[in-house]
Amino acid sequence: MVKVPVNVNVDIESLNNRFKGSTPEEVLAWFLPEYGSRIALASSLGVEDQVLTAMMAKVARQTLPEGTAGMRVFTIDTGRLFPECYNLIDRTNDKYDINIEVYSPNHAGVEAYVREHGVNAFYQSVELRRACCHCRKLEPLRRALSTVDVWICGLRASQAVTRKGVQAVEWDENNKLIKVNPLHAWSEEDVWQYVRANKVPYNKLHDQGFPSIGCQPCTRAIEPGEDVRAGRWWWEAPEHKECGLHK
Repeated sequence: MVKVPVNVNVDIESLNNRFKGSTPEEVLAWFLPEYGSRIALASSLGVEDQVLTAMMAKVARQTLPEGTAGMRVFTIDTGRLFPECYNLIDRTNDKYDINIEVYSPNHAGVEAYVREHGVNAFYQSVELRRACCHCRKLEPLRRALSTVDVWICGLRASQAVTRKGVQAVEWDENNKLIKVNPLHAWSEEDVWQYVRANKVPYNKLHDQGFPSIGCQPCTRAIEPGEDVRAGRWWWEAPEHKECGLHK
């Protein structure tokens, strides 16, 4: 699929003003029909992205000619996910009558990394961890993003120190596209209230102390009172805890 360039002069400030005070559903109801097949949710299968999948399915039935068949959700299978993540893909597809697109890393890049550094080299340094994230996450993400002009994310401003400045609409300079964060102003409690009220399928690891779930060797349960992302790359300083997807 050939990428159609989005207008690099898009007025992000005007879009944020337009959606000031809007609900996440209202934001999605404008973007989904506006961009059609050129917009997709990049789902980590975390609870925020599960909420957005549920919202998108509802909005798609109301605004898209093809209904849920016209909405796009993709996820990255790094090869090191928890088994519960794969189960959640099937449960979500069944619940909303969708087909989550699964992107896998290029095998040559992963094999080269393991051959040169070792299977679990990411524990050794921030640089090696980021290199692992690059070949397992960023490479397939960029392939997925090459098919869209707008990507929807489950980022929230209160999630981490690295995300305090998140806005509803942003320009992603690295990928030259629009990023939409419908839940940017939501709290964690807002998210879980929506899950309970709408019976949204979620990863069962959340019930075992995992508020943020990534690759299995890089994620642990957190202790009471810890930051919600404390279990991600727990051996690193908080300001380093991003994989590069959201620079």
